[in-house]
Amino acid sequence: MAAGDERPVWAVRMRSEREARGWSQADAVRAMRAKSTHNLPTDSTLLRNWRRWESGESRPDEFYAPIIAASFDTVTTAFFPKARPNRDDELLASTGMDTLEFVGRLRMSDVCGATLDALRITAERLCCEYPCGDAAALHAEGTAWLRRITSLLDGRLTLAQHREVLVLAGWVALLVGCLDYDLGRRAAAEATRRAAMSLGHEAEHVEIVGWGAEMAAWFALTQGNYRGAIEAVDGVAASTQRLGVAVQLSAQQAKAWARLGDHGRMEAALSESRAILQQLDHPANLDNHFVVDPHKLDFYAMDCFRVAGDDRRAEAYARRVIRSATTPDGTVRSPMRVAEAQLTLATVAVRDGDLERALHEALRAFAGHRRSLPSLLWIAGETAREMIGRYPGDPRTRSYLDRLRSLSPS
Repeated sequence: MAAGDERPVWAVRMRSEREARGWSQADAVRAMRAKSTHNLPTDSTLLRNWRRWESGESRPDEFYAPIIAASFDTVTTAFFPKARPNRDDELLASTGMDTLEFVGRLRMSDVCGATLDALRITAERLCCEYPCGDAAALHAEGTAWLRRITSLLDGRLTLAQHREVLVLAGWVALLVGCLDYDLGRRAAAEATRRAAMSLGHEAEHVEIVGWGAEMAAWFALTQGNYRGAIEAVDGVAASTQRLGVAVQLSAQQAKAWARLGDHGRMEAALSESRAILQQLDHPANLDNHFVVDPHKLDFYAMDCFRVAGDDRRAEAYARRVIRSATTPDGTVRSPMRVAEAQLTLATVAVRDGDLERALHEALRAFAGHRRSLPSLLWIAGETAREMIGRYPGDPRTRSYLDRLRSLSPS
């Protein structure tokens, strides 16, 4: 948002999306009509409405909001987000136990309804800390809780309790596997991912199995195995198509197709992600890593359009990712997304012939403490290839490459 621009975020986005496509306001109205399955007012009426919306004078209602979002190939909740709820100390409020009492009950294998509630709350808290929490510290805590949870499986549980403990262990195992991979522990990450899928299969919990497959696709992508990523998704696509994880599974395929040069399948996979997301209820807790955040679809589209060479759309998505991941006071709540957005801006700058700006954006991406090392090195490596291809002997390219090498594991 430009300095002094007091329009709502959705109004700013309407203009930026339109300008990124080179559309006039009349073009945007025609796009709305093409996407709508309902009869709409005359073009002149829609144009007046569009001008009011884009100026921030009025907000599109529930009829027009999904049509506008579809016109820009996204979903309503991403374009017109709901307020994020405040989160209280749910453990104490819901169960009457603090953490010390909770751990004491686990040691005694006291598995009552309150204990299971506390386990659920704890598992969700851990998953909510993934985007910003220190990876090593969160990994240690997650591993400790995983041991505590799985130890209950040896105790006397009802069938319902046994399944719930399996499910909770599955979610925490998924989290630990993600953190293993972020920290560059590839073998441990794969072992934990497989353990999580095993727990999901035993509990007959399709979504945990789906997230295990999504992790396999992520691992394959960052290792350059694009066909492997597509196959990992194909293995669970039919069983997960009505679940939130399906959005991310299709988006991972889109990233793979982009790198294989099949832009038609890339667009189809992104469209499938949008269609699934549009039909889902708005999630209650957007902070949970295993809840599909509508803004994450912008993150995937940014990656795909950068790889496809659609620089203006990639840049628009990157700026939107940064805005949605940053609170009004400047706090970054999704630093890993922001880092990849900054690398996207760096790549676009290189292609625009502005190596100085590219270096500035790229080095900002390396500055964050919370990072997923394989993902960061993967995208940063793609940016490096752009720099080498256009400015092979420039000292600034060498400076970037030196900085990139310093991030790589020894």
